[in-house]
This record gives sequence, C-alpha cells and structure tokens, in this order.
Amino acid sequence: MEFIADFHIHSKYSRATSRDMDIQHITEWAKLKGITLMGTGDFTHHLWLEECKAVFEDLGNGLFKHKDVYFILTAEISSIYSKKGRTYRIHNIVFSPSFKTTDKINETLSRYGNLASDGRPILGMDAQEVARIVFDIDENCMIVPGHAWTPWFSVFGSMSGFDRIEDCFEDQTPKIFALETGLSSDPAMNWRLSALDRFTLISNSDSHSPSKIGREANIFDCEFNYKTIREVLKTKDKQGFLYTIEFFPEEGKYHYDGHRLCGVRLSPQETRSHKGKCPKCGRPVTVGVMNRVEQLADRPQGFVPQNSIPFKNLIPLDEIVAEAKGLGKTAAAVEKEYHNCIAKFGTEFEILLRASREDLLKNLPPRVAQGVLRVREGKVNIQAGYDGEYGKISIFGEEKKDTTEKQLNLF
Repeated sequence: MEFIADFHIHSKYSRATSRDMDIQHITEWAKLKGITLMGTGDFTHHLWLEECKAVFEDLGNGLFKHKDVYFILTAEISSIYSKKGRTYRIHNIVFSPSFKTTDKINETLSRYGNLASDGRPILGMDAQEVARIVFDIDENCMIVPGHAWTPWFSVFGSMSGFDRIEDCFEDQTPKIFALETGLSSDPAMNWRLSALDRFTLISNSDSHSPSKIGREANIFDCEFNYKTIREVLKTKDKQGFLYTIEFFPEEGKYHYDGHRLCGVRLSPQETRSHKGKCPKCGRPVTVGVMNRVEQLADRPQGFVPQNSIPFKNLIPLDEIVAEAKGLGKTAAAVEKEYHNCIAKFGTEFEILLRASREDLLKNLPPRVAQGVLRVREGKVNIQAGYDGEYGKISIFGEEKKDTTEKQLNLF
C-alpha cells in the first residue's frame, strides 16, 4: 500500500513546542495533511509515553493506531559531549518496534540523565555509546542522525559535528543506514558526497506545532508494518520507498551563512571573500548547510547517484494561500481558505501532489490554483535562510531578484 510518513515530531513536553502538540491535535492534523503514519516523537518522556500507551491500539506489528492514524515509536536524543578535546552536539532519532523495547531504552538511558526534563532529553553521552545501548537492547531499533547538516546540533554541523559518519559512531557505524536531510538540505545536496551513497535519505517535519506536520515527509509503497519499513530503509528499496517531500532547502533556517543580529546573509563564496567574518561587526558568521556541503563534497552540483531515491520540493498549502491573498500565514482569512480547500479535495497532499491541473483550476480560487501549479513546476523565487532565519518565498514574485534569490527547478 502507498502511504505518507512523517517520523520526526515533538510533543507538548519538548521545549519551544506548542501546547497543542498532543495526540488529539496531531491526529487531526495528520488527517488534514493526508499522512497515514506519524512518529510519536518524545517516547523518552514518561508522561508522553503514558498518554501514548493509554490511547494507542497496539497492532502487534510494530505500529500503533489511533482514530485511523497510525504511529511508530520515535524519539530524538541530544548528545552533548567531549571527544578528543572537542565538544560535539549531535541529535539522533531513535525508532523502537515496541513499548517493551521502549521501556528498556528509557530505563537504561535514565541512568545517564534526567529524561523527564524535556521531551528531547540532553545526555552527556557519546553518540556512539547511545547507539550501542539502543542496539544492545534491540537490534531491530533504528538510529537516524537528525537534520544531519544543521550547524549547531547535528552529525555534520559546522559548529558541532564531524566530517565523517564513522568518526561519530565508530564501531556502530555499520548499523546506521539512514540519514535525515533536515529542512535546510535536500537529497541533491547530499548526493554530492560519495561517502553517503550507502545511506537512505529520509525527510521529516521536525514539527513543533500541529500545522507544520508533513512539511517534509516520506512516500512509501510497501507492507504496512515496522519490519518491512525498516527493511525498505535498510536496503534503499526504490520499489518500496518512492520519494521524499522536501522544503525548497533555501527556505530552511540555516541554508546560507550569515549573522542574524547584523542582518547579514552570505553565500559560501561571499563568506570566503570575507574570511568567515561578518562584514558589519567582524565576528565569525554562522556557517550554513550549503557551505558545509561544499566543504565536504567530492562531486559537482547536479550529480545523481544510480541508487538514489527521488524527491519533490513543495511549499505547504497555507503558505501558498497566504501569498495568494497577500496576507500572513496566521491570518484568519488564510486559515478559512485553507480549510475550504481541504474540504474540496480531502487532504492537503491531494492538492499539492495528486490533483489534476483541471481539478485544481476548477475547484480552487484561481490564484491559489496557479500557486500550487507554479510550486509543482519549481517556478518560485527564494531569499535563502541564514543563521536561524527562515528563507522568504515568492511564488508570484517580482521580476527583480537580488543575488540571493534564484529560479528553482524540480528536475
């Protein structure tokens, strides 16, 4: 069966997360989006895990069900530790096949830190040791380096990461077979590193509020159980894993380099010309994902490995509606129009991915329909995000574009 999955989210028990990130709202928004399988997020937090156990129907195949939405047990763990004289900050997503395994993981990790302090716990543990503990408990678990290129908290982060997966996970590396691209990178950027060819690239929303569920996601066509999904990811099965849904990576908060306090956004070339310093204040800039990819890449832009999983760049429907109306995303008129559109097509992904041009033009406001079609064709202009600031998208935009904007094409 074909289905959409978003494995990485956070509950209301994580810092800087909406109080509406509860099971009820997550389920409601998954249905609106058209997502069949959600990660639970935050299974290390005892209160969240109790809520999941109380309402989920255990299907006995590693998946769980609540009101026609299915769940897989996931959590993100933040490891902050010193290794060979340097401090690293690594985020990893852990997948568990059962509550029994999850309980064992929590019991063991609780000896190393306070799991109740945050939905995404911070442990002073080497990422390699976290992996060893998890795999010793259950070899069917999965560990996926989260948002692998984010500067401050990731395996390849410019401020806190490694140059190679092997340097991070050492003897546990062979058990790691998937990476999460994150909002500021897409598969094409990762394809520039031959060392990543063996990894399956997944994409998830990392959502902290219900409406952002599914802003990145994964499209599968396989048997609907934990074991099969794991095998599809492990073997990079192109028949079972069809494609990923991606932000335009320029829209991510760390795509370009820069210094937010000074309002300075720099391409990698501009950063080099300024010797890594902010041209306004002289302090080091935050080196973004594009620059970091170029540092480690051994292939040119545009290289496509033979065994790569395809992807599609999309923009969430509420952003398209907002620009069509010339309003902010949170405006009441945008929310009303968003739900009107969903009522006509059933789900957001039906509109963004599947509905025909004729049906879109017939059933949506003309400017919204044109916006969806332009996004499908990659005809958007984006001012790249930098140093924690999201990029700015223009779908219907002006002809004049500054040097940080570019015409994007899907294929």
